[in-house]
Amino acid sequence: MQPHQRRFVDLALARSALRFGRFTLKSGRESPYFFNAGLFNDGESLATLGQCYAEALSRSALPFDMLFGPAYKGIPLVASTAIALAVQQGRNVPWAFNRKEAKDHGEGGQTVGTPLSGKVVIVDDVITAGTAIRESVELIRRAGAEPVGVLLAVDRQERGQGERSAVQEVEAEFGLRCVSLLTLTDLIDILADPNASRPALPAEQLAALREYRARYGIHAASPQ
Repeated sequence: MQPHQRRFVDLALARSALRFGRFTLKSGRESPYFFNAGLFNDGESLATLGQCYAEALSRSALPFDMLFGPAYKGIPLVASTAIALAVQQGRNVPWAFNRKEAKDHGEGGQTVGTPLSGKVVIVDDVITAGTAIRESVELIRRAGAEPVGVLLAVDRQERGQGERSAVQEVEAEFGLRCVSLLTLTDLIDILADPNASRPALPAEQLAALREYRARYGIHAASPQ
């Protein structure tokens, strides 16, 4: 397990962005955990999150020229990742995000930031239905750029309507590589570590995570 993954889990727990209990998802499934990136809502947490994103992207060795954040959650994520790449790794990477509605005055257009070009990595929190990624891919390609990957916080590794997960479906449909800070399997491994400095997750909650994975999990993890 990489240090940035443990750091991300510690941050998510400290900010209650990662919670355990009983949560009903849009799919109707009852999940033993819930992740809400919107709770990384102060400067310190966003700075740490950006560092974790930047480290995961660098470790992936995925070649890219710029970053793109889908509105709205992707905007602070892409900005903090670009800052971390510059400050922590000395790489000055251009970035952009989209408007929900194209602007018809001033400079106009649907994107803000650096004009889309080259190999582009989409930065987001999670993939559920894949709608935001699909829209981002279309926008990037219309601009003449090439979407090459998606950088995520959490890959839930659970099946959609078929046998593949939302992440696997995006990879297959668009030919993108999805890189995540954490998968459900990673989360279980970290929380089950008896040598961790954080308080241990109650055994019944850990068992619930494993049961959920066994019931809804994909047969093989998407490569990172």
